Amino acid sequence: MEDMQAALEAHNIVMEMSARVWVISILVCLIAGLTLIFFYAAARPRFGPGPKTALIVAFWLWLGGYLLSLLGYHMMGLYPDGMLVLWGLVGLVEMSIAAMAGGWIYREGPAAG
Repeated sequence: MEDMQAALEAHNIVMEMSARVWVISILVCLIAGLTLIFFYAAARPRFGPGPKTALIVAFWLWLGGYLLSLLGYHMMGLYPDGMLVLWGLVGLVEMSIAAMAGGWIYREGPAAG
């Protein structure tokens, strides 16, 4: 956390974790989790149920979400490269665990007919 603060202060940026920021962060995480489950449900017919499908979905959402934003931070020179790589790896693990948990919880109902 101190490295991030130092990187922001080097650009004269102040980050305050107010209650509003916490609420927005929680909502963003909830939306990301629901998106993971939505795409897992959509991928199940093609790849089958299970961890393999969850990991495929996690990787592609990580690629389109985490990696693109980290590349943007890199292009702006906002954070050191080592920090961005660490965030990317942690994000990939985080997305993988969340997708596998969501895939484990997700159940399809009987087919309507």
